[in-house]
Amino acid sequence: MQLKMFKYDSFRRHARMYIEPAIVHKWKTTQTAILQQLSEQQNVVLGGDLRADSPGHSAKYGSYTMMDLRTNTVIDLQLVQSNEVGGRYHMEKEGLKRSLALLEERGVTMESIVTDRHPQIQKFLRESNITHYYDVWHMEKGLSRKLLKISQNKGCEKLTKWLCSIKNHMYWTAASSTSVPERTAKWTSIFNHVLDVHTHDDPAFPQCLHPIRPSTDRSKWLTAGTPAFCRLEKALTNKRVMKDVGKLSPHYQTSSLEAFHSLILRFAPKNVVFPFLGMLCR
Repeated sequence: MQLKMFKYDSFRRHARMYIEPAIVHKWKTTQTAILQQLSEQQNVVLGGDLRADSPGHSAKYGSYTMMDLRTNTVIDLQLVQSNEVGGRYHMEKEGLKRSLALLEERGVTMESIVTDRHPQIQKFLRESNITHYYDVWHMEKGLSRKLLKISQNKGCEKLTKWLCSIKNHMYWTAASSTSVPERTAKWTSIFNHVLDVHTHDDPAFPQCLHPIRPSTDRSKWLTAGTPAFCRLEKALTNKRVMKDVGKLSPHYQTSSLEAFHSLILRFAPKNVVFPFLGMLCR
């Protein structure tokens, strides 16, 4: 087509001299106004998550995003290089630390924060005495993957019929509970429910809330002591799962953060390398 295009060096020169300074100025101005508003509010609920610039453990940059979950507004971005912190695994914690330091400096009082279950994040927030909840989708995704694998074993095929119900049960447990004991009782009620038993021993949740109707598919009910039931019970009541269920976020999730990170892919694809400032602006 004989189209004339400027070279990459020309683009980088224009970006360095005009585009990137304008983006940084606009972001800092907007961020200052947002943080000023948040500093005047109480009960601020935040969500945080890291986006790596490439899949696997070879990422060079990690972009940690902090979002006000009440308004779905991005309030801070921290770009961390893996060589600063000794590898990709440590970038998420460093991004969170930098973001929280900025919020403290600007006078923002946080009620709680919702993140995934990254072990370093858990430990850091626990030691900092910050109320920490887990995003339900991140936990459900990992647990559903394990249950799908279990259902493919001989004698556990019936679990396939329960995968969707267990997923929904986790979301309902988180959204409808007001305390850890209630959340735990509702979560463990699934074991009676899959046996077609709808009353429970735990006084925090003595019976199922759904109407009791005759089942149109009697074959879906499990039997106590069978491999399917035993493996389901083991997967859903191991020490870590029970501990994490108690910390599921009841109201706010990080789905808006995931959507924002998906949007960034249009401007910063994971198969393209950018300089630090170029990545930050994107």
